[in-house]
Amino acid sequence: MSLARTWAIALVGLEGHLVEVEADIASGLPKTTLIGLPDAALTEARDRVRAAVVNSGEEFPFRKLTIGLSPATLPKAGSHYDLAIACALLGAVGVLPADRLYRTALIGELGLDGRVREIRGTLAMTLAAAGAGFEAIIVPELNANEAKLVPDITVFGVRSLRQVLALLRGEEIPDEEPPRAEPRLTSDSLTRRVPDLDLADVAGQKDGRLALEVAAAGGHHLFLHGPPGAGKTMLAERLPGLLPDLDTSDALEVSAVHSLAGLMSGGEAQLVTRPPFIAPHHTASLVSLVGGGSGMPRPGAISCAHRGVLFLDEAAEMHPLTLDTLRQPLESGMIEIHRAVAVGKFPARFLLVLAANPCACGMAGVPGGLCSCSQHTIRRYGERISGPIRDRIDIVRAVMPSTRVELADSKEDRESTATVAARVAEARNRQRHRFKGHDWRLNSEVPGPVLRRDHPPDQAGLEELEEKYAAGKLSARGFDRALRLAWTLADLTSAPRPTKETVATALQLRTGAPLIPPGNHRDIRRSA
Repeated sequence: MSLARTWAIALVGLEGHLVEVEADIASGLPKTTLIGLPDAALTEARDRVRAAVVNSGEEFPFRKLTIGLSPATLPKAGSHYDLAIACALLGAVGVLPADRLYRTALIGELGLDGRVREIRGTLAMTLAAAGAGFEAIIVPELNANEAKLVPDITVFGVRSLRQVLALLRGEEIPDEEPPRAEPRLTSDSLTRRVPDLDLADVAGQKDGRLALEVAAAGGHHLFLHGPPGAGKTMLAERLPGLLPDLDTSDALEVSAVHSLAGLMSGGEAQLVTRPPFIAPHHTASLVSLVGGGSGMPRPGAISCAHRGVLFLDEAAEMHPLTLDTLRQPLESGMIEIHRAVAVGKFPARFLLVLAANPCACGMAGVPGGLCSCSQHTIRRYGERISGPIRDRIDIVRAVMPSTRVELADSKEDRESTATVAARVAEARNRQRHRFKGHDWRLNSEVPGPVLRRDHPPDQAGLEELEEKYAAGKLSARGFDRALRLAWTLADLTSAPRPTKETVATALQLRTGAPLIPPGNHRDIRRSA
């Protein structure tokens, strides 16, 4: 037999494509040719596979070898094709059964000694293999737990090429040394590992607590501004605790993104069931935020925050162009990264939280504070967060230092995360029931025309919005966002629809105006 076929998986963005790996052995001078648009890492597979086969005790066919990757027009990138190439070559020699090869997907990088090394994107590849109807998939042992998150497919975790060959031949699996996790090129420092933080630990900040509750209930973006040390980061870190667990489909999607980004530990991989909290540094580059890179696009921070929270601290210190790249993902919930070789599509439906100081010194507008900045400097500092980004933010709140009386309050008198999370879950259930049968699930996701036509407020509330729009105080986008915010306030109070009072509160939250009565969020919910 001089021709054999195996299957591997190519990833373009988060979408998996089947790749048929064909190996042909012909007479002629020894030469290995790899065709099918391989990148540099894949081209080097010729040498890795040769050394791995020889060092695994098998005879390498030193003849004219042609390895084809189909479809030939699909760009191939990465080293995870090594295992499929090696098995195709050995199948062409006749030492592996052709029927078993053709029913099993193979992914994994080979070391020169035959070890099967850990790779990225295993979860997304396994999802693609299961969707294509494969019975089994062979993956590196360090990625096995990750692949086993996918139902309806048998996963074999292997340590070496020798184990793969024994498995395919139906022989006893030889024992090998346990694999060692490789250093990752992408650090998980992109993610802030937030433990279970309790909202009851936050003294005062009643306006900020209400803003968190409304943002969590309706998926509304939030902007917190105030002096250093007032509690902006403390509030933002407690927002994920108010969000409900991810359902199965969302958990698989989020886990697949994290796998491709290199944020999952293969040996201890678990399904991501809690909304992620991603907090990149304010010096983060544009590519690290939205994704990209040379060759095949990779997910960035906004995709890693999918179905969770993206927290940008010191937002005014970020490069304005980097911050403005969030405009399109904030509207569409996804990001398309166009490169010469391919277009990568990644989900990016996140809850954005911005935090910033009011000026360079941080003391502008602080009662009793001494600001050393001129009015021109303060204005220029605020303009670093552009108008189009501000217009996409639903809730704006000033976070001022807590008073001595608030700091002295007993923790038992403050609402805990569990208490607020229960109200958030109830409000989300109301939204899920109202939008049953549609693609959207939260108030923040409903298209404006549908919201105005099918879910208007009462007549007094509608007149309040139309008056602000006619006066130029609301853009068309702002009109819809204020109405979405009013619906979330209504859901938190179990009201059948937004009223004039609810709309007024929504406008105050959106514009950053002082709440009436100021600082008393329980009275606000009751009046709404």
